[in-house]
Amino acid sequence: MKISELSPEYHRPPPHAGHLTDLARVVADVEQYDTSDPAPPEKLAADFRRVLTNLGSAASSLTDACRLQIWKLATRLWNAVVDRANSAALARGPSARAAEAEIRQAAPELLLLAGCPDEIHLAAAKTASFFLRAGQEWLGLGRVDLATACFEKATPLVSATATEEERSVLLDLNLARALAASHAGDQSLAVALLSRSKPLASASPKGTRSLAEGYLSVGEATLSAKPSDPAVGASSLLTEALDLFEKLASPSPSPSSASPKTPNLNEQKGRCLRYLALERLEAKDHEGVLRCIQVSRASVGLAGEHPSVGFMALHAWLGTGNLAEAERELERIMANANAPESVCVGAAEVYLASAGPEAARKVLVALAARCRAGGAAAAVRVVTKVVDGGISSAGRARAIGELVSDERVVALFDGPANTSHRGAMHTLLWNCGVEHFNAKNYDTCADLFERSMLYLSREEGSRARRAQCLRVLAVCYLALQRLDRAHEFVNEADKVEHNAHCAFMKIKIHLQKNDKDEAIKQIKIMMSCIDFNPTFLMLTTHEAIACKAVRVAVASLTFLLGLYSPGKPMPEREVTVLRTLIELLRREQGTEDEILKYSRRAKLRMSDLGVEGFFGNGPVGARELNWFAGNSWNMGRMVAKEQKYDLSAEFFELAVEFFGGASNDEADGNRPTICKALIMSVTSRLKAEELNNSPLSDSDVKKGVEMLSRAGKLLPSIWPSVSVASDQADANNFLFLHTFYSYQLLDRMDTSTHPQQLQLVKNFASSKACTPSHLLKLGKAASEGTPPNLLVAEFSLKASIKSALASHSPDYRVISSALRNLACLAGLQDLSGSKSDAVYDVYRQAYQIMVGLRDGEYPCEEGQWLAASAWNKSYLARRLNQASVGIKWMKMGLDLSRHVESMKQYIADMEQYLEHFQKMFHSEAGEHTLHGKNPDECSQQEGAPSTSMSGSMSQPVLV
Repeated sequence: MKISELSPEYHRPPPHAGHLTDLARVVADVEQYDTSDPAPPEKLAADFRRVLTNLGSAASSLTDACRLQIWKLATRLWNAVVDRANSAALARGPSARAAEAEIRQAAPELLLLAGCPDEIHLAAAKTASFFLRAGQEWLGLGRVDLATACFEKATPLVSATATEEERSVLLDLNLARALAASHAGDQSLAVALLSRSKPLASASPKGTRSLAEGYLSVGEATLSAKPSDPAVGASSLLTEALDLFEKLASPSPSPSSASPKTPNLNEQKGRCLRYLALERLEAKDHEGVLRCIQVSRASVGLAGEHPSVGFMALHAWLGTGNLAEAERELERIMANANAPESVCVGAAEVYLASAGPEAARKVLVALAARCRAGGAAAAVRVVTKVVDGGISSAGRARAIGELVSDERVVALFDGPANTSHRGAMHTLLWNCGVEHFNAKNYDTCADLFERSMLYLSREEGSRARRAQCLRVLAVCYLALQRLDRAHEFVNEADKVEHNAHCAFMKIKIHLQKNDKDEAIKQIKIMMSCIDFNPTFLMLTTHEAIACKAVRVAVASLTFLLGLYSPGKPMPEREVTVLRTLIELLRREQGTEDEILKYSRRAKLRMSDLGVEGFFGNGPVGARELNWFAGNSWNMGRMVAKEQKYDLSAEFFELAVEFFGGASNDEADGNRPTICKALIMSVTSRLKAEELNNSPLSDSDVKKGVEMLSRAGKLLPSIWPSVSVASDQADANNFLFLHTFYSYQLLDRMDTSTHPQQLQLVKNFASSKACTPSHLLKLGKAASEGTPPNLLVAEFSLKASIKSALASHSPDYRVISSALRNLACLAGLQDLSGSKSDAVYDVYRQAYQIMVGLRDGEYPCEEGQWLAASAWNKSYLARRLNQASVGIKWMKMGLDLSRHVESMKQYIADMEQYLEHFQKMFHSEAGEHTLHGKNPDECSQQEGAPSTSMSGSMSQPVLV
């Protein structure tokens, strides 16, 4: 019965018709890749995954017709995939290529699912062949796992005992699996698969060639992968490949019949030898490298030699130390037109690394002639290699400088296309210069910096860099003390780019030349630059101090002080600048006025900003404040010694302000110093008045009284806690000064202050600080005042004598001086002679003191004055006709003379005169007594006898 005769109920569709229809639709979508809107590869790959899943679930129930239909659709799919691979219209991104590989693998997967129908010749071999090519596609994408899975699915489909076609497919599978295993790092498996392929390959030259190429490919992969298993070496694999190529019975095909996919045997042998040479080179077997290259050149010849052969030969000759042969190999590489420029440059780098910079010039010139498009890049690489070899010696640096300054080398960098390489060369030379600069090889680094400027364009964009190079060159020559050369470079830099850096460099040069005036002028120019900032003034100050140019440093800091304003950021705190400025001024002579000026500024800023706001917080601020206080105190003492009392008073007053700045109530450890500074300030003002003969104004007197009053409250604080002789004497002295100058200021007021002065002196006399010499000075001051305070003078002088006599070792100079002043004071009170007893008592007290002293213990000149003045007072009494008073003074003078060594020569004459005068006086006294008159009264009557002892003898007057 025919099929057309069947009943209609027998025309039902097959059970898998829907899956096959779906498969046919997806295959048709794959074939329509050149339409205006093709399906994306990712969608097609997903569709095939779905179709394969559906068909796989029903694989056991597929009919022969269905299987045959699947084979036809799978074959169409494979052909479509091949066409898609050859089309340029499809996307070639990584994801698209992976999707295309998945679509390609769908074809053998469908064939594997459909089985091997009898109608298909060698169905299993075709399926394995499709899996092989799909795996190779995955291997090309780097997906070794997917490639290996394809190969492993294909291998069971063919047998080594089957037909020649299956054997050929199995050989290709084994070689592909070996290559995949090698890429996966399993070199042992790769070698096993290659060994397993030898029986399959021996049947034909084509199989042998394939096996040899397999060994070569796995050897290359092993050489690059460096397997951990030492039993598997690239050398053995490459040697096996070379042996197989040499054993091929068929001659090498002619060049016209050769194709890129099947190169001739000589080329393949050349590859084997190149990789064997590389393997030997990595093993540092330089002789082995040279043997491989010798065999390769004998087989291939120099004309068709691969450029890498010469490169390896260069390495090998250098390894054996044969520089001459290495140079010849380098020349061959340069002469090889097929050698890429990168190979030429690399060979030059390797050669120079051993030959040194001395050969660099010749090599670089050769590269300049060989490399056209990449000459600048090659030059940079070569110079970099030379520099990496070390530039610490001046000779190597000089060689590099000569190398890069060759006109042919510089010409390589012409043109805008070489801008980056020009910048790289400049940077390279600059860094070399910096290395020598840091090593203080200034001559060498100057040469390198100057050479680096050959690679700077003169365009506007390079102005800043060019100016920087010129400034650095100026620094180098400045360090070499070649000041004129440095000045020349900085002037050029200033022309290129006028800025504060150039001005600062000129300042340094002027300082080195000791031209202070020009340096100060340049500071003003620097401050007018647009990029000026105060930091330059700080740097200028440091440079000036280093050059001992104090005047320049002072000028710089003075300019800096003028820039301070509230809220403006500055490189240094104002207090630090002021302190440094004052320290510098102290090094110069005659700068006391300037020091006072800036000390006043510090005090004013302290008042404006507060102590912590100006000096700072914590210990740092305390140290700054104490420095200014101590400096003011020391300056006050120094100028006081030079009798610059006006300045001294100002400095001591500032010291009071600074010492008192830390505490308003003066309750800290600075109280003794504040007290002393107050006293010294008033002392200096009064001494200035005396020196300049310019009376103090009433306001100054009032201010002085207030300062001493303030000091009086602090006087207890100056007493040392531990009794030290020097400290005790210092405290005593300040207490006396306070009393002495308080007395003098009170003396400037009206006489109503006399009781206050007396009480002041009495208080001092009752203190432990009082000494006889202090009282003597107070007594003298009181007696010499205008008007004199006689009460104070008498009290002070008597107290001085009393306290001196009461001491363990009396100072008779003080006593004698006090006695003389007291005698004069008594005479001042007794001009009329009405109180002569007071004066006589002073002389009598002096006589009592002198009695019993050793010769010279009492000052001779003072004793002589007492004796002479006492004797001469008798002359005044005689003139007043007071004979008895005169005799009394004569006796006192005679008594005093007996205790003065220098007066003993006059004693005889004095005694004779006294005796003669007494006789005359007694004779006249008896005559007047008969008349009932007092002798002194009678002698005063007109016409009475004279007591001048005229005639036979006159009264001696002692001087």
